[in-house]
Amino acid sequence: MKEMAYPCGEGTGNPMPEKKRVLFVCIENSCRSQMAEAFAHLYAQDSLQAFSAGSRPSGQINPQAITVMAELGYDLRNHSSKSLQQIRQSDAVLLVLRHFDNGHAADPVGDFQRVQEEFILADMVQTEGRLERLRKQNALKPQPALQQEQALLELCLGHLEAGSPLATLTLSCEDDKKIRGFLFLSRKPMMIVINCVEEKLAGAETISLQLRERLPDHIPVVAACGQLEAELAVMPQAEQAEFMAEYGIRESLRGRIIRLAYDTLGLISFLTVGEDECRAWPVRKGMSAQEAAGTIHTDLSRTFIRAETVSYEDFIRLDGFAGCKKAGVWRLEGKSYIVQDGDIMSIRAGS
Repeated sequence: MKEMAYPCGEGTGNPMPEKKRVLFVCIENSCRSQMAEAFAHLYAQDSLQAFSAGSRPSGQINPQAITVMAELGYDLRNHSSKSLQQIRQSDAVLLVLRHFDNGHAADPVGDFQRVQEEFILADMVQTEGRLERLRKQNALKPQPALQQEQALLELCLGHLEAGSPLATLTLSCEDDKKIRGFLFLSRKPMMIVINCVEEKLAGAETISLQLRERLPDHIPVVAACGQLEAELAVMPQAEQAEFMAEYGIRESLRGRIIRLAYDTLGLISFLTVGEDECRAWPVRKGMSAQEAAGTIHTDLSRTFIRAETVSYEDFIRLDGFAGCKKAGVWRLEGKSYIVQDGDIMSIRAGS
C-alpha cells in the first residue's frame, strides 16, 4: 500500500465538520443586542494567526467556524413555543442574566431558577405525552424496545417531578443516546454570563464567585460588562489592547466564552497546515488519531497509517517545524494515540 500525506485534507473533497450551535439566550433585555458580536468569532483564531505567521507568512487563515452563535430574546413572562423549539435545536445554551437595575431590581439567581423551572416543565409535558403513547402500545402488544424506552422515560419523569433538571440525572452511555433524540431542554449543556454595569466591572470576579455558590455546580459562570464587550468586539485590533488596559479587562469575553463552550461541549481542536492554509478541526475529547483523521475525510480514517504530530506550544517555542524536528518533539503516532488540544497533525494514509 502506497503511503501518502494529507496535511490539510486538500483534494479529498471533504465536507466541513458538523457545526455546533450555542444559542445566546438573553433574559428580558438583560443585555444589549450588540453583545452577540462579542461572541461571533472563530475558535483558535489567535493561535492560527501565530501558526500561519510562523510557518508560511503568505498563508491564508481558514479556521473552522465550529461554534455558531445566534441570539434569542427570552421573556420569562411571555415566551413562545417557538422560543423553546429554538433552544431544543441548539447544542448548548449561553444564558445571559442581568446584574443591574433597569427599573426592576436585579435577581440573576431568581431569573435562572425561573428559566430552569420552565425547562423542567416543558420536559415533563413532552415526557408525559410520549409515555402515554408508549403505555397504550405496550398494553396492546408488548415490545422489548418500547418497554425499555418506557422504563427509561419513567425514570426521567420521576427525576423531573422531583424538581431536578435532567442534566443532573446520571445515565449510561447507551441510555443517554436513547434520550438524545428528545432534545430535552433541561439536559442541554448550559453556561451563564452575568452582565454587570461598567461601574462594577472591577468586582466582576467576585460577582462570579458569589453567584457560583448559589447556582448549580455543573454550570460555569462568568461576569462581564456587555456594553464594553460589544464595543471591544467591533474595535480595530490595534486599539483593543489599550482599551482593555484602560478598563482592566485581562481577556475578552469572546475568548473566555469560546473556551468555555468547548469545555462544556466536550470538544478540543487539532490543527493542520497545507501549502497555503491552516485549519482547526473540532473533535470530541478522548478521540483517537484514527477517528480524528475521519473529521478531515472518512477515507483518511479508513486508510489511516500514522500521524506526524507536534504540540502547538512546542511549535511556537521552537520556532516552527525545523526546530521541532531538531529538538526531537516532531513525532509519529499510531491509530490509538489520543489527540490533545492544540496538536498539529499531518495524517499519513494509504492510497
